[in-house]
Amino acid sequence: MKRWTHLALIVAGLGLVLAVLAWLRPLALPDEGRYGDVGRFMMRSGDWLAPRLDGIPFFHKPPLLHWLQAATLSVAGVHPWVSRWVPMGHALLMLGVMAWATRRCLGEAVAWRATLLLGTSLGFLIGGQYINHDMLVAAWISVALWCFALSLLHGDKPCPSLARMGFIACGLGVLAKGLIGLVLPGLVLVVWITLTRQWRKVLHLPWFTGLAALALITLPWFIWVERVHPGVFDYLIVGQHFGRYTGTTFNNPWPWWFYWVVLCGLLFPGTLIAYVSGLSRVFTAPRSLFTPASPERSLLWVWVITITVFFSLPRSKLVGYILPVLPPLAVIAADAWQRRWAHRSWSSGLFIALCAINLGLAVGANQVAGQYSLRKSSVDVAQRLACDMQAGDTVWVAGAYPYDLPYWADLRAPVVVLSDWEQARKTAGDNWQRELSEGAPFDAPAAERVLQPLSQLQAPHTDQDWLVVPVWFDAQLLGAWAPVQQGRAWSLWRGKGSAGEGPEAAQQKSLRCGDDHGQPKRDQ
Repeated sequence: MKRWTHLALIVAGLGLVLAVLAWLRPLALPDEGRYGDVGRFMMRSGDWLAPRLDGIPFFHKPPLLHWLQAATLSVAGVHPWVSRWVPMGHALLMLGVMAWATRRCLGEAVAWRATLLLGTSLGFLIGGQYINHDMLVAAWISVALWCFALSLLHGDKPCPSLARMGFIACGLGVLAKGLIGLVLPGLVLVVWITLTRQWRKVLHLPWFTGLAALALITLPWFIWVERVHPGVFDYLIVGQHFGRYTGTTFNNPWPWWFYWVVLCGLLFPGTLIAYVSGLSRVFTAPRSLFTPASPERSLLWVWVITITVFFSLPRSKLVGYILPVLPPLAVIAADAWQRRWAHRSWSSGLFIALCAINLGLAVGANQVAGQYSLRKSSVDVAQRLACDMQAGDTVWVAGAYPYDLPYWADLRAPVVVLSDWEQARKTAGDNWQRELSEGAPFDAPAAERVLQPLSQLQAPHTDQDWLVVPVWFDAQLLGAWAPVQQGRAWSLWRGKGSAGEGPEAAQQKSLRCGDDHGQPKRDQ
C-alpha cells in the first residue's frame, strides 16, 4: 500500500471519530440552536436569498453555511447530526489539505504527525462539529493559503492552477463569513512574500482569471440581496465586520493574551511543542523563523503570528475565531518533533500516547458539553409540542428566546415572541432581543407578525395557542394559560379558551404521536 494511502486512511479514520462524537451531542445553545434553525427554516420556507431567524432576516453573516445546511437537511431530514455535516465536511477538508500540502513541502513523516496532532485535538473534534461559520471560514482560509503558497513555491513562476484554486477558496471564505475570508489570506501572504522576497513571482499570478472567479462566487449574492433588501451591505460589512472589530459593547471581552492561552487547549500538545520550538529559535537564531532559505517554515510562523495578532486586537474574542491557525501550528509541532526526537527509540510510542490522551480529552469534553447543553435545552417541551399541536396552531414565547425549540419541534411557522420591544430596541445588549429586532427593518411585515408586545400574554387565547416560557417565569402573569408540561429549563402552556378539535385533527394527532405522549414519532 502506498504511503499516501496510509495518510488518507488516517484522515478517514479521524473523520469517523468526528462523526461519532457529532452524533452523540445535543444542540449547544445558543449558537447551534440559532444557526441550525436558520438553515432549517431556509429549507422549509424556500427563501434561499435571505437567511432568517424566526422568520426575520438575519444578516449577521453571508449565507454559505445556511445554503449547505438547507441542502443537506432537505435530503437527509431534520436532525442535529445532519446539520453538522457542513462543519464536519469543512473540518475534514482542512485536515486533508493540510496533510497533502505538508507531505509536498516537508515530507511524509511530518505530514502524518501533523495529521494526528490536528485530528485528535479539541479544535478539530469539537470545533469541527459545531454548527456555526467558524470552521467553514477556517477551512477556506487554510485552503487558500496552502494553494497560493504551493503555487509560489512551484518554481521560477507560480503554478496557475493552484493559484486559481486559491482565489476560489478566498471567494468561498467570503461567502462563509465575510471579508476575513479574503483579508486574512491576503495579509498573511503579503507579510510572507515580503519576508521571503518573492514579489517578482506575484506579477505572474493569473490575476484576471483568478479575480474573475472570486467575483463570480462572491458578488451575485451581495448584489441580489442588496436589491431585494436595501441596506444589507452597510449592516453586514460596516456593522457586523468593522463595528464588531472596533466595538466595545459586544460580549466576551478578553485581554490580548487570550488566544495564545486558548491555543494550548485547542491543540494540545502541539501548541506547547510549537511554542517551545519557536522560543528556542528566537533565542538562538531568530532570523531562522523567517529566513528566505526556508520559505515553507517561514509561512507557518507568519500564518500563526499574523492571524493571532489580528484577532487579539479587538476587545471581543470568541474561541472559534482562532481555528485558522491550527493547521500551521500542527505542522510546526510535527516538524519540530521529527527533527528533534524522531530518532529516539521512545519517540513514536510517546507521540501516539500523547495523541491518545488528546483524543480522550476530546471525548470527555464532548460528553460534558452535551450534558451542559441539555440543562438549557427546550428539547423536552419541543417534543411534547410537536406531538400535540395541530396545523394552524400558534406558538408564543416570552421571557427569553428558546433557540432550539423551532428546530426540535420542526415548526413550519415562526413563533411569536413577546417582549417590550420599544425598550429592547433602545437598551438591548448583544443578546436575542437585539438579534431579532435588528432584522426587522429588512422585512417589516414579518417582524410585525413575530415581534409583539408583552401585553399579548394576558389577552384571551384558545387551545390553538401554545406558550413556552423559562421555568423561572412568573406564573402570576399566565392567567390566560393552562400548564401542560414543565421541562428542565422551559415550560409549556396552552390557551384556556376552546376552539375545539374536529375529528380530522384528532386523527392527524393520533398518527403523529407515539404511545409515549412525550415522544413523538418524527421523521429524522
